[in-house]
Amino acid sequence: MILPVVAYGHPVLRKECDDIDANYPNLKQLIDDMWETLYHSNGVGLAAPQINKPIRVFLVESQQLADAAAEDPENEPFNGEAIKQVFINAEIVETGGKPWKFNEGCLSIPKVREDITRDEYVTINYLDEQFEEHEKTFTGMTARIILHEYDHIDGVLFIDYLSSLKRKMIKGKLNDISKGKTKVDYRMLLP
Repeated sequence: MILPVVAYGHPVLRKECDDIDANYPNLKQLIDDMWETLYHSNGVGLAAPQINKPIRVFLVESQQLADAAAEDPENEPFNGEAIKQVFINAEIVETGGKPWKFNEGCLSIPKVREDITRDEYVTINYLDEQFEEHEKTFTGMTARIILHEYDHIDGVLFIDYLSSLKRKMIKGKLNDISKGKTKVDYRMLLP
């Protein structure tokens, strides 16, 4: 089932999310619905708070960006393993490498894109959907998507990395999003 994406201004997007265990009700269905929602909205990552669930679950599908990067080999930071992965109760172990800028967007903040600097790699400890534990290092675009989605489960949005001047410049757009005045091709849940 395609779920509505929570719009900017909804309090769940600012909540530090809770860990879950294998007994979380209907978890498999929730994950399936999140994948369907992600594909329907043409995203590359989706975190549970974006579908109004304050839990530490997010998913990443970086293949389409890896394909785009392959067409332009000069974009070295794009390099890295493409994944389709569920992350449960994730905790960042380490970030590092050469920080790089990229124009990011967010399904919860449609029609707003800004250059954000993030580290080149992330080492993260997480559970997969079978609740098996992993610790893995991701690089390039996949690392960026993971860091963006991880921020969501900590109540942080990509716009929080902008200067106060830049935030003032987009304030009108953010207000329009929270009032439902921004047209998108997917359902949104307004604050």
